[in-house]
Amino acid sequence: MNALLKDIRDNRLLWLLVFVPVVLVAAKLKPDAQTLLFVVSVLAIVPLTVLLSHATESVAAKIGDALGGLLNATLGNLAELIIALSALRAGQYMLVKASIAGPIVTNTLFILGASFLLGGLKHHVQEYNRASARMQAALLFLATVALLVPSAIAHADAANGAFTHKLSLGLAVVLIVTYGLSMLFSLKTHREVFASVSHGEGGAEPWPMGLALATLAGVTVLIALVSEIFVESVQTAAAAFGMTPAFVGFIIVALVGGASAMPTAFAGARRNRLDLTVGIALGSAVQIALFVAPLLVLASYVTGPTPMDLQFWPGAVVMLLIATLTAMLVTSSGRSAWFVGVLLLMVYVIFAMTLYLLPPRVS
Repeated sequence: MNALLKDIRDNRLLWLLVFVPVVLVAAKLKPDAQTLLFVVSVLAIVPLTVLLSHATESVAAKIGDALGGLLNATLGNLAELIIALSALRAGQYMLVKASIAGPIVTNTLFILGASFLLGGLKHHVQEYNRASARMQAALLFLATVALLVPSAIAHADAANGAFTHKLSLGLAVVLIVTYGLSMLFSLKTHREVFASVSHGEGGAEPWPMGLALATLAGVTVLIALVSEIFVESVQTAAAAFGMTPAFVGFIIVALVGGASAMPTAFAGARRNRLDLTVGIALGSAVQIALFVAPLLVLASYVTGPTPMDLQFWPGAVVMLLIATLTAMLVTSSGRSAWFVGVLLLMVYVIFAMTLYLLPPRVS
């Protein structure tokens, strides 16, 4: 506990933890102040993600970068999952699909690109496990194909609503099975292939395992509570700020939901631990594409007003395909420098600018 209190005292970002009780109280006293709740909930999520990052790093120091990256990706996707489930219950399928595609693009282009840039500014050339990165990129490509097929046949004669829902349900099962098999392959049967290529520099002093696990549990609950408030206020606040649902899902929800993974990914790159960084960025995108997205399809049969399919609007599919191909291209060598990060970030900026100025329409 002393280690936690010391970090809160020394890290000014953690002083924003004061907004956690503020947003919870404000949600009870001022439930109609949606714009205010949106701003305060974002300020509350930031310090919670910093705590989540440090706790995850402490656990990763004990279990290794591969499992640590998987743990960070899993917990980092919690906010996106909660946001998507809330939108699913409300029948806001446009926001649900944007909150699926957005985090995939954000993790693949923004988090990975910013990590390569920050790491490259400190280290001339960095190396990471090429086999691991290529497998993650291949899994992303598979998920993109699964999302492309329902959209590509949307205008075919046989592609009525019942057919699309049956196909999406089958694809959801295929993607979840593939994700499970990929975990078995990388963490069990061929674990040695995906070992880190370098150990890099040590980070901050890790917390004791008990404190780290307790912090993970507590922060996870708080992020869930604050994310619920964020979901309820985001639509009204977006309209007030002149943002469209597609931009909110692709950019705002993705950045806020993925904030927990950013500190660890960026710090890992600066410490020359790119295997941890790549595991977080691409691992998180793969987990959303192969697990979260199909899970939401299955959940829609229980919690949604109608079943949800995997038919995305054409612009989203194109962006997913370009992001996946870009990730496959830049990770094929197993080496990185700062300009590689710039290239990834520029692709992300092009996407964000397009969504803000010309939002796609659902087909």
